[in-house]
Amino acid sequence: MRTAIRVILFIVIVVLSYYLYQSIMEPIRFNREKDKREKAAIERLKDIRKAEVAYKTKYGKYTGSFDTLIHFVKYDSFPIIKAIGSIPDSLYGVITDEEAIKRGIIVRDTSYIPVIDTLFGKNFHIDSIRYIPYCDTAQFFLGAGVIETASKVKVPVFEAHVLNEVLLHGLNKQLIINYNAEREKIVGFPGLKVGSLEQATNNAGNWE
Repeated sequence: MRTAIRVILFIVIVVLSYYLYQSIMEPIRFNREKDKREKAAIERLKDIRKAEVAYKTKYGKYTGSFDTLIHFVKYDSFPIIKAIGSIPDSLYGVITDEEAIKRGIIVRDTSYIPVIDTLFGKNFHIDSIRYIPYCDTAQFFLGAGVIETASKVKVPVFEAHVLNEVLLHGLNKQLIINYNAEREKIVGFPGLKVGSLEQATNNAGNWE
């Protein structure tokens, strides 16, 4: 009888120890996986921001289409203007650069450099920029528009984001809910986001 009781107590202790261990390790595993996924998503959001800023530099607006953004990076180019020659000392301060160009003293040569080489390097896989890391074929949200400031100035804006429910899919649901509440309190958004469609920002990410 005593042996049976001891066996039962041993089993109960083992089971309780297991659940105690799991209760301790579950948040640790969650945070480890969360940090890994967030780090990868942040790097991709930075790439999206870099491409959007370059697109606006050339076209004066942002785009809310990944197809357009990817095509721009893959196939578009930036003009590089070089001035060949210089104004001689005898004419320095007498004529302007434009006059020197008209006279043929200075020649402007325009060449073009691919956008992808300028921003990322030719081996960068730009087609993957739309996809959320560790989420199969799930894509980031991307939007663009124009908002009017309080001083009636129209400002182009864009936003790219991913919700925690998507980025952290497959992890402990209650811990995701808890993390969402924490992020809502700190940054006002339950996920990672760069830019904003509601206010003119400096396109900072909400992790910065």
